[in-house]
Amino acid sequence: MPGKEELSVELLAAGRMPERYQRNKGTIGVDGQIRLLRAKVAIVGAGGLGGTVIELLARLGIGCLRVIDGDTFAVHNLNRQLLSTEQNLGENKAYAAAARVALLNRDVRVEPVPYMLQADNAEKLLQDVDVIVDALDNVSDRLLLNQTARCYGIPLVYAAIAGFTGQVMTIMPGDQGLERIYKKPTASNKGVEVMLGNPAATPALAASLQVQEVVKILTGIGEPLRNKLLYFDTEINVFEILTLAE
Repeated sequence: MPGKEELSVELLAAGRMPERYQRNKGTIGVDGQIRLLRAKVAIVGAGGLGGTVIELLARLGIGCLRVIDGDTFAVHNLNRQLLSTEQNLGENKAYAAAARVALLNRDVRVEPVPYMLQADNAEKLLQDVDVIVDALDNVSDRLLLNQTARCYGIPLVYAAIAGFTGQVMTIMPGDQGLERIYKKPTASNKGVEVMLGNPAATPALAASLQVQEVVKILTGIGEPLRNKLLYFDTEINVFEILTLAE
């Protein structure tokens, strides 16, 4: 008996868009929706960025989401982390993501990984996915993620946030990566967000842009932010695309 995802793909293959994806049809189309349902995306980090990325990818109908995060929810996460609630404080974020997606879309399978990405598990966790989303909050882990994506030829969608500002970039196989932004980890291994904090709208905006990049990569529709850095500052209403030297 075919699984739920396969049933949706069968409908799409017959030219029938399942009702839940009707609002995707004009932009993504039937073929695009099939590609999303057959895709596997790894989201590394299920906090401020990752929680919104997971929510939106699940609603879009990405067939498999591998959520990697060994952290648990704390009270200070409630201001911005979509998956955190007053009821699940202390719970693992990857498992919380799986529970949330189960409420959203029966076509989507979640593979929760309740521990942190490290050098000794990165290969096992990432080598079989179609796209990797960087939803991390420290420089050393980002550089490890970038190195692993490069090693296995996997597109990586990066974002970082602080205060009212954020930046998003897509790194395709063969491209230079995060070394163009981060020379080496700082002493604190964190960015300016330590001082500026992260109000709710900033990670939601950056994560939404990351999701659009994932969709463009998987469907072939549109132009990804390849060799370009999208920078925004909503305090002064600035959105700029910076071209990075190859």
